Amino acid sequence: MRGRPQRALMIQAMATVALDVDDITDRYRARGGTASPGAIGEYLDGSADLPLRESDLLADVVNTLCPASSTLPVPHAAQDAADGSSETSRRALGAAGAFLLSDGEKEQARLDAIDRTNLLDTEPEERFDRITRNAQRRFQVSTAIITLIDDKRQFLKSVIGPVEQNMPRARSFCNTTIRRSDPLIIRDTFHDEQFKWSPLVLGEPFIRFYAGCPLRDPDGWIVGTLCVIDQRSRAFSQADERSLRRLATITEHELTA
Repeated sequence: MRGRPQRALMIQAMATVALDVDDITDRYRARGGTASPGAIGEYLDGSADLPLRESDLLADVVNTLCPASSTLPVPHAAQDAADGSSETSRRALGAAGAFLLSDGEKEQARLDAIDRTNLLDTEPEERFDRITRNAQRRFQVSTAIITLIDDKRQFLKSVIGPVEQNMPRARSFCNTTIRRSDPLIIRDTFHDEQFKWSPLVLGEPFIRFYAGCPLRDPDGWIVGTLCVIDQRSRAFSQADERSLRRLATITEHELTA
């Protein structure tokens, strides 16, 4: 399909301000567009192309209806390819364009984002240790960690508590957290079907409670986690989750400082 980055940016812009095909069709037709609503819908779902004039006119309409500050401007088809390739446009989308990528491409983009932090295998830093201390005190747990998770392991940028450095990624709870868009909360691992037989539950560090929040880079790729762990089950309220999210946001700022 031609114009995939243009289409992807158009979908992203429409989703940002909750536009649908009906919202843009009247404005598009008023500007001289000739494609039917059905053809526009097929273009947006990727099942058909539009002539260049029509897709460019549609891009103009979407740009008009979407605040400039809310998303990247949708380019004309010629501009879409002028600055290099569709790869350039896909990179500009960041994680918002993940649906254009294969699973392997998405993972490589995530690993590239980790590399850009320049934090793998670096020494402990007070700016991160301050966050884990705050998390441990706030939730009254034994353990708080900030992780970066590459293709093979879990690197602990900051750790309070008995957690193995460079644990194989496949063993870690956080490997599940990075596959989610929202926090992973396990109030009692003994009653969790996924984790109750985990070596980290049955053996050191005997995890009974886990709450982890994904950490994103500025392009939206999940690079690691902020999580708190304890050796006893416990409640975790919506207020607790909001506090964890706030600490995660602070951590994300530090990842790019």
